[in-house]
Amino acid sequence: MSLQSARIQCPYCWEMIEVVADCSVPEQEYIEDCSVCCRPIVMTVSCADGELLELAARSEDQ
Repeated sequence: MSLQSARIQCPYCWEMIEVVADCSVPEQEYIEDCSVCCRPIVMTVSCADGELLELAARSEDQ
């Protein structure tokens, strides 16, 4: 498993948080709670050759 960390801004509380992406899967979407405000963030992750290409975070209601 290839894990990479990234910093994102929570779409609810606007705090910068660190998340970990599994780069062994090329494309994925999942929900992870903000470590500050505990609201659900929808993560969309794109990886290639075990490297993180893009990580987008949005609120659940968008």
